[in-house]
Amino acid sequence: MASIEKRMRSGQTSWRAHYRTPAGAQRNRTFARKVDAERFLASIENAKVTGTYVDPALAKVTVGEWAELWLEGQAHLKPTTRSRYAGILRTHVHPRWDRVRLANVSHGDVQAWVSELALHRSPATVQKIHRVLSLILDMAVKDARLARNVAGGVNLPRVRKPEHRYLTHEQVEDLATAAGYPHDPSKHSSLDTRANETYRLVVLFLGYTGVRFGEMAALRVSRLDLRRNRAIIAESVTPVQGLGLVWGTPKTHQRREVPIPQFLASDLGRHIEGKQLDDLVFAGIRNGQPLRVGTFHTAFSTAARAIGVPDLHPHELRHTAASLAIASGADVKVVQQMLGHGSASMTLDTYGHLFEDRFDEVGDALGRARDAARERRTRLHIVDQADPAVAPVLPQPDVGQNAEGALSSVSAGQDPNSVPYPRPDLNRRYRRERATS
Repeated sequence: MASIEKRMRSGQTSWRAHYRTPAGAQRNRTFARKVDAERFLASIENAKVTGTYVDPALAKVTVGEWAELWLEGQAHLKPTTRSRYAGILRTHVHPRWDRVRLANVSHGDVQAWVSELALHRSPATVQKIHRVLSLILDMAVKDARLARNVAGGVNLPRVRKPEHRYLTHEQVEDLATAAGYPHDPSKHSSLDTRANETYRLVVLFLGYTGVRFGEMAALRVSRLDLRRNRAIIAESVTPVQGLGLVWGTPKTHQRREVPIPQFLASDLGRHIEGKQLDDLVFAGIRNGQPLRVGTFHTAFSTAARAIGVPDLHPHELRHTAASLAIASGADVKVVQQMLGHGSASMTLDTYGHLFEDRFDEVGDALGRARDAARERRTRLHIVDQADPAVAPVLPQPDVGQNAEGALSSVSAGQDPNSVPYPRPDLNRRYRRERATS
């Protein structure tokens, strides 16, 4: 039961508030005025009733200690994501917040920290760092250690959407050839690496399917269906610091199929001849292990410079695949499924501007539909002015469409003569003449 005790010390009067937490632990707090003690106890009782009570003693834990506890609870994340979070804690969170108590973290302090980071880091990096601290404080709120997350509402630097580079069919072909069969190979490279058909096929596969590098590196022969020109993407492999190569599901944890152009399916068929079903389609040259992006990037960068597209990254072939698919007529849902995006809105956010290139096609189609509708309307108007005796033999609209091109309610087998004209005056006259004939 909450109570207030009056105390006298050195001639000074104080008021000590006694209360219990929802868990039953005894807590005390001293005030100089009785009214302050009463208000405090009233707020405590209200918080206990509404379920918003926060025990101040629990907020004495430091951010560093709580951050490590939070990281241990992220077992549901993919190893690559968890490793990235650990790196952010080690490099950015601990140096600033390690010894600070949760109760002492203020909104202003977080804002100042974010503003300082923005001076030396890219906006995207700052947002990722802030997100980690915010997630840590979120767990403290859920654990009733904090009343609110003070990292919320912080002004973050705005991330500018990057301008993607999209290669043409000719550039993809030239890049693949230059990666697999360089004109001027390094004199330090061994003979078995100066010509590499695998690298040529990797460029083509990434550029025409849009899969992620880790998904390509994990692809096995058994997951190629060359009769249907399909590849089944069900695994991914990524190097993680301290763990080596980590195998797992694709980024969205969903298995999907991607189309393979016929010319590439033929090349892949020759490439996998003699391989076992469990073998990797694109393995390293010397050890047969999954291809690493760091190893591949050396030859890839040289090939990119050779075709006049310097600083190209293998991930940009994913953007190229999306642009080529859209240019060939693929709709947003097909592109989403091909790339393995979580939603169509994500695809539109990234590649929506490419669909605008088809506005002319839509405009032309709408114009043709309008001209056809006007022609039908003119034909009906001419008939309306003709001799009424001609009305019974007026041409009927196409079954399934009305005069404006919209679907009608006519079903298969229905008498076409029962289909009403879209013009009410013609309908009435036609029905009247049929009744009197």
